[in-house]
Amino acid sequence: MGIQDIIEGKKQWRAHLARVKALPPDYQIVYKEIQKYFFKVGPVELTDGTLLPGIVDFFEEGAAAGKGVLQLIGDDVAAFCDDLVKDSPTYSDIYQQSISGKPGTAEK
Repeated sequence: MGIQDIIEGKKQWRAHLARVKALPPDYQIVYKEIQKYFFKVGPVELTDGTLLPGIVDFFEEGAAAGKGVLQLIGDDVAAFCDDLVKDSPTYSDIYQQSISGKPGTAEK
């Protein structure tokens, strides 16, 4: 990864954050909780750059349709997150495998 890749990545992240800040306040709060959840438990593929922007796309469409954020995702933010990554290995899975001593992949 060269310096140009790092600079481009930062530009993309700042543009992403600008989109989040343009959302209604309730959407911003829920997005930040989703982001925090994924950064803590997160799917291994989180760094590929499609999950979080996809959520912002979904939220922008919901806000444009005049829906509240909880109408889109339900009352349980963690359950919504878990459904999004249910078929993806997470860092939590990898950690559980490491402490249990079971060999194999981290897939559910």
